[in-house]
Amino acid sequence: MSLPTVQVDIVSDVVCPWCYVGFRQLEQALGQTGLGAIVRWHPFELNPDMGPEGQNLREHLMEKYGITVEQSQAARARLGAVGKEVGIDFRYSDDMRMVNTFAAHQLLDWAMEQNLQHPLKLALFRAYFTEGRDVSDIDVLVEVAQSVGLDPAEARQIIESGSRAAETREKLGTWIENGITGVPAMIFGGKYLVTGAQGVENYVKVLQRCAAEAA
Repeated sequence: MSLPTVQVDIVSDVVCPWCYVGFRQLEQALGQTGLGAIVRWHPFELNPDMGPEGQNLREHLMEKYGITVEQSQAARARLGAVGKEVGIDFRYSDDMRMVNTFAAHQLLDWAMEQNLQHPLKLALFRAYFTEGRDVSDIDVLVEVAQSVGLDPAEARQIIESGSRAAETREKLGTWIENGITGVPAMIFGGKYLVTGAQGVENYVKVLQRCAAEAA
C-alpha cells in the first residue's frame, strides 16, 4: 500500500533564512517518514516598504530588532551552524543587503502555473544566501528563472509589465488577514499551522499525524 501524500503550504519570503532552514528540516522529515508531499509556496514580505536601493543587512537587523553588532554576529554564527546541519551554505558578508522582494514574489506566482515554482524558490534562496546575489534586480531574477527552465523573455515581461502585481498583492494581503505575522508558516493538510523552523522531529510528528488521518 502506498503511503499518503501530504499537502504542505509554506508562507515565506525569499530573504528569510529560517524559511530556508524550515524547508530543509521538512525535507529531512519527509525522508525519515517516507511520505510524499505536495509543496506550495505562498508570498510574504518581511520588508514591504524597503526601497529599491535596499539596506545593509546588519544595519537593517540592528534597526528593526534593536540588536547589537555582537548579537548580530552571534545570530549569523548560529544560522551558519544550523544551516550546515540541513545542507545550507549561509555565506553572510558585511556588505550583504536586505532587499525588496515584491518582484520575486510576482515571478514565483507565475512560475506556479509553469510547474516550476518549487525549483525557482530554492534557486532564489541559494542565490541570495549562498551566492550573495541581489534578488530584487531584474537581470538576476531573469537569470535565476532561466536556470530552472523558465523562459527568460517571459520572466522579464512578467516583472517589467507588473501583470502579476495586483494578484500577488492580493495574495500577500490574504495571509496577513488570516493572522500570519511571521514566517515560515507551514499549513499541513490544510488544517495544522506550524510557525517558525520547528526542527526535523516536530515536522515528523505533524506529518505522521496527517498521514494517520488520511489513512
